[in-house]
Amino acid sequence: MTTLLSTVSYPSGDGQPLAETFLHLYAILTTLEVLRQYLEGTQATVLANQFLYYAPGVPTSRVAPDVMVIFGVEPGGRDNYKSWEEGQVPAVIFEITSAGTRNRDQGDKLRLYEFLGVQEYWLFDPKGEWIAEKLRGYRLQVIEEEDGPVSRYQPVEENLSERLQLRLQVEGDLIGFYRLDNGQKLLIPAELASALRVTAIQLEQEREARRKAEQRAAELAERLRALGIDPDQ
Repeated sequence: MTTLLSTVSYPSGDGQPLAETFLHLYAILTTLEVLRQYLEGTQATVLANQFLYYAPGVPTSRVAPDVMVIFGVEPGGRDNYKSWEEGQVPAVIFEITSAGTRNRDQGDKLRLYEFLGVQEYWLFDPKGEWIAEKLRGYRLQVIEEEDGPVSRYQPVEENLSERLQLRLQVEGDLIGFYRLDNGQKLLIPAELASALRVTAIQLEQEREARRKAEQRAAELAERLRALGIDPDQ
């Protein structure tokens, strides 16, 4: 297993991978937060840009997916993720790719994730540098080969994530996520903030409308009393 990662190395001083550009960083953080909110309250965690260790006793057997979703584990963050301690490998991994990481993302990492049993692998190229459609997904499937059945990645059709029960859609520099059960979009933080502002304005307008209605009712009641009519009767 260690040989699979021998070519997946990171040049930064402490070995921690870094996002190439602001667009890549924003896509990573947005994907992290959207999926974290979506899975809140379930036995799952979503981690970003953190080391996944997959071989006990071999500290160099590690990789840092841009975003990984792990089911069947305690929610919450980790400093790193050791698959043998948690008992689960990531079910879904996203790599925010670029021309500079193309070979690694569709080569070493793809083979490693396939070998580890990651059920879905998604590549998102926010600048469209080498993926014309920007988004490309793979799903692990059992296929027949000469030596018998093996698990291999096959292209995902219609950008549907079976494991997440979401439809993925390119929306500018980000991935849009839509629930399969009701079609509802999972709002990104900026959209949530905008929706909150709209709701606050609507509530204020409703309060003002009620205040005016109450004021008008009070004025009409005073006129009735001036005419000797009890408005409560």
